[in-house]
Amino acid sequence: MGDWTRVSTATELVAAVDRQEPAIEVDGVLRGMPMITLAPGVRLRGGTLEFGAKGVRLTRDNVLEDVTIRSPEHETAILNDVSVADLGTLVLRAVRTSGQVLLLARDAVRSGHVQVAGLAVEAADVRGRMERPHGFGVDALQGAFTLWNQQPDSAVEITAELLDVAAGSADRPVRGSGVFVGGHGDWNGAADGGTVRVSMLRTGEIHTDGGIPAGTPDLISGGVFVICGAVVDEVINAGPVTTHGQNDMVLDNWGRVETWTATAPVTSHGPSGIGFVNFSDLGRLDVRAPITTHGTGARGFNLYDGSLRHASFDSIATTGDGAIGIQITKELPRLEVHGDLTTSGGTGTSLVRGVQVQLQAIALSIKPGGRVGQAAVGGRIATRGDHLVTVDIDGELGDLRADGGIHAEGRGSDAVHLKGDGVELTGVEVTAVDGGAIVRAQA
Repeated sequence: MGDWTRVSTATELVAAVDRQEPAIEVDGVLRGMPMITLAPGVRLRGGTLEFGAKGVRLTRDNVLEDVTIRSPEHETAILNDVSVADLGTLVLRAVRTSGQVLLLARDAVRSGHVQVAGLAVEAADVRGRMERPHGFGVDALQGAFTLWNQQPDSAVEITAELLDVAAGSADRPVRGSGVFVGGHGDWNGAADGGTVRVSMLRTGEIHTDGGIPAGTPDLISGGVFVICGAVVDEVINAGPVTTHGQNDMVLDNWGRVETWTATAPVTSHGPSGIGFVNFSDLGRLDVRAPITTHGTGARGFNLYDGSLRHASFDSIATTGDGAIGIQITKELPRLEVHGDLTTSGGTGTSLVRGVQVQLQAIALSIKPGGRVGQAAVGGRIATRGDHLVTVDIDGELGDLRADGGIHAEGRGSDAVHLKGDGVELTGVEVTAVDGGAIVRAQA
């Protein structure tokens, strides 16, 4: 690489871009530019670029590093030229933005690799984006960082390594989803076209608030959202992921993920949020920090659809009416909770597959069609709400270990409901302050 062309005014920057200088370095804060498009192979680093509308458009083999790009929150700070057939390798390294980072494979784009090594989207508002994937009865809002292969041709594959992507802050969450990675899907949320294949998706601190009106049944957002058509070897949530609004999932999988690990707290503060929800194929889920939800119908973990071999949690606590701790509706060979599994609410409204329904704040619920091979809880399984059930086994459970026992602490609440012969609870302490300890129903 030759010398860098240094620019310190908007006029100099536009001129350098027009001349297609191969390496441009920005000094200071530059304002008043129109959107700039980097020619193939151009690198840009340094300084702060402030735009009144869209920011920097990439073409092929571009590098952005050590640069801050500020656009209005509802605009795109970084985007790509969709008339270019091959993106080559687009690199974002130590980049900060205000405004969405939106990388799309559509129109002419049929190949490319995206490499991120440090990206912080400090502010973004994507609620006005009309293009949203649909599945499982809902639309999903785009993310502050969005990598989306919209090509209907299954031969089109975009590859990526996405490291240390952060979005929002506690006092300024991004509006919409946080990190969104997906491919082409059908109306039912199934992959049916181009894919995004990611070797690793590692996230930093993420705060989102989708701004979805109360009672909305068919719109959701996610803190970290793997959408249909995404194939991810490894997801690591290295920083805390927190959602603040209605229907905001914290971690949501519609794609195919081999391993998903969270090493920092997973927290929801809004109604009908879920700590982790799975609708597709996931190998191993390992949440090594607490899942905590606050709000009516805000649940801890749901295995709604797809497949999952092994799920492990540090602890799960839900605090709202209708806020189930764990709900299983599919096959799960192994379930582990190292600490406590607790709920404190009663009965309330929650969003389920695009419909608002009444749910009880059950700690562990295995629905018809659900089967857990082995379940082990190192702490207590407990509910404090009235007129509900702590453990409700309406599906199948091979073995249950609960070192801290199963406890129903509310008025008129039962500790365990078992359909048919059910699982033996020998050696498990089961108590109900004002209800039945173990209630067996005819299958």
